[in-house]
Amino acid sequence: MSKRLTLILGGVRAGKSSYAQQLATHGKRVLFVATAEAGDAEMEARIRAHQANRPAQWDTLEEPLDPATALAPVLHLYDTVLLDCLTLWVSNMLLSERPHDIPAEARRLLELYEQGDASWIVVSNEVGLGVIPANELGRAFADELGRANQLVAEEADAVYFMAAGLPLAMKRPATE
Repeated sequence: MSKRLTLILGGVRAGKSSYAQQLATHGKRVLFVATAEAGDAEMEARIRAHQANRPAQWDTLEEPLDPATALAPVLHLYDTVLLDCLTLWVSNMLLSERPHDIPAEARRLLELYEQGDASWIVVSNEVGLGVIPANELGRAFADELGRANQLVAEEADAVYFMAAGLPLAMKRPATE
């Protein structure tokens, strides 16, 4: 199978990560790129649950702020990269002490994808379907994540929207 960029969007608990992992099982050498940070006990439990659901033979790279730099030296070792998720990555950049050009960082990730031979599966929340956030940080998050999602979707070979555990193909690869 040739290399493919797949974006999986949806709301909270829509089945995005499970579907992404199902797709990634077709790879022989899978790298799971985790962007979550355990800021509290509840998030720590979520991370542990995600870790327990991953196949033991997959490698994990935990990088909350700069996955492109962390991935670059090891990317050649894998045929499949599962990045879970853009949502937390964008949130981490917005909350970090130094400013980030989020669209530029998303383009760096896409450039890295283009340079390698691995298929990528990218998970992200679709936050544009709800109420406009009531505060400046919430609105900035929705704007930045929306822009990052658009950049990845434009380059993606396939885009799926998850609802109630069901994938809806929004953009299909030419070979499907």
